[in-house]
Amino acid sequence: MKHLAIALWAFLCLGSAWAQSNPVIPVVAYVCSWTSDMPDGAFITQINYSFGNVNSTFDGLIVQNPDRLRKICDIRNSPHAHPGLKVLLSIGGWTAGGFSEMASDSLRRLRFATDCRRVVDEFNLDGIDMDWEYPTSSEAGISSSPEDTRNYTLLMRDIRAAIGPDKLLTQATICTALYIDFAAVDPYVDFTNIMAYDMGRPPFHNTPLYNSPLVKNVTADSAVRAHLAAGIPPEKLFLGLAFYGHGVPGHPKVEDLTTVCNWKGYTYHWDEQAMVPYMTDDRDGSFAFGYEDLRSLVIKCQYILEKGLHGAMYWSYDGDNANGDLRRTVYETLNP
Repeated sequence: MKHLAIALWAFLCLGSAWAQSNPVIPVVAYVCSWTSDMPDGAFITQINYSFGNVNSTFDGLIVQNPDRLRKICDIRNSPHAHPGLKVLLSIGGWTAGGFSEMASDSLRRLRFATDCRRVVDEFNLDGIDMDWEYPTSSEAGISSSPEDTRNYTLLMRDIRAAIGPDKLLTQATICTALYIDFAAVDPYVDFTNIMAYDMGRPPFHNTPLYNSPLVKNVTADSAVRAHLAAGIPPEKLFLGLAFYGHGVPGHPKVEDLTTVCNWKGYTYHWDEQAMVPYMTDDRDGSFAFGYEDLRSLVIKCQYILEKGLHGAMYWSYDGDNANGDLRRTVYETLNP
């Protein structure tokens, strides 16, 4: 019995040491306010609920579908959820405006930051994710100002002061690493989520890892390198993955990407340079649809491990199939 107890003690010590030296690689899922599916939380370490928005008076926060957010937060208590699952509110999104007006005025900015604290407390959130697309840019049809980059830093400073050091403050950034002064904002931000998707539409890839003739301008690898060059250490970077694709007109985004290869009248291809799949139209051989599949997701997750990045993020949870093949593949590749 004595020898058995010693062996058990040694096993537990080794297991504890392994766990400490091999921490879980985080996986962040964006979960949309306008969908009805409830995440199971099993293969996710963090949920970014999308979205909150700047209110009409530019001094407060509006939560889209607050009842859904409350249900999402309750997932943390589910026995099936990943231990320590966190829920953040993501503020912004494409075409979401009001940021420039709010951040340019110190009083409005302070009131907005204070309201972020109110929402964190009201919903018992684990933090805030900022998704202003993008400071100084009106590409999304929102107002902008040359002072936005500086004011963005002040905004993140004020939100950090309001929510305190024990809550997470993260940011979603364009793949080119433009619009943000990363060195200035670094003291206030825990992690950066690189939106390494929407980098091209047919006849170009949506989410290429590396360059090829079918890449428009940017790749996931160049996005990571741009963020590293901007001064963000790899351990504070999440690489964004896409649970959707882009097609030519008449080919909308597909939720269950595992069914794409069964399309009639299309042929599957694998780009050995870009490391992503695509479909061509059998009628003329033209590029019809660019997307991610299990193979490309595995390769990107291996890239995350090789580069020492903090983890993976994906848009969005509802793009997976009923079996959860995409999210399971991401999690288990990062955490074998």
